[in-house]
Amino acid sequence: MNPTFTRLKGFKSLALIACSCMAVTATGVQAASADKAERDHIKAEYKADLEKCGSLSGNPKDVCKTEAKANEDKAEAKLEADRNPSAKASRHMQEEYADADYKVAKAKCDALTGNDKDVCNKEAKAARVNVLENAKTNKEVADRKADASDSKNDAAYAVAKEKCGALAGNAKDKCMAEAKLNYGK
Repeated sequence: MNPTFTRLKGFKSLALIACSCMAVTATGVQAASADKAERDHIKAEYKADLEKCGSLSGNPKDVCKTEAKANEDKAEAKLEADRNPSAKASRHMQEEYADADYKVAKAKCDALTGNDKDVCNKEAKAARVNVLENAKTNKEVADRKADASDSKNDAAYAVAKEKCGALAGNAKDKCMAEAKLNYGK
């Protein structure tokens, strides 16, 4: 074989490897750039949402700020799940959504007082438990479903008991009896 041809063949191989490396690097740079752009967009939306809260005061302002942060957290979780698609990432996203929604619900409950506030907080917690248990149920085997159902049932029963707490006498006794019957307690 001609030594010049062998050198050219080796040079072509090196050139192909170099081009491949540059293409992979460029793809990685583009992905990082797109990721940074998306994160910047999320931050900009958060700041815009916070600015909308400026004219409010008291609990509505607190709720507005909490909603802005919740939207940011949800967008970040979705971005992560989209970047690394897997069952674990999907479950993590659902958990982040549940936590964000729970924080908003708790902020809304702060405007209430007495039994109404207690009921609101229990309902917020029950909703969070439902979402978290559904996320677990999606991942785990059928025997885990019974435990998830028990947790949901316990959370719903706690809400019912709290609602009965606002009543007195026979009405309260009847309410508690119905709650126990409905939730198997």
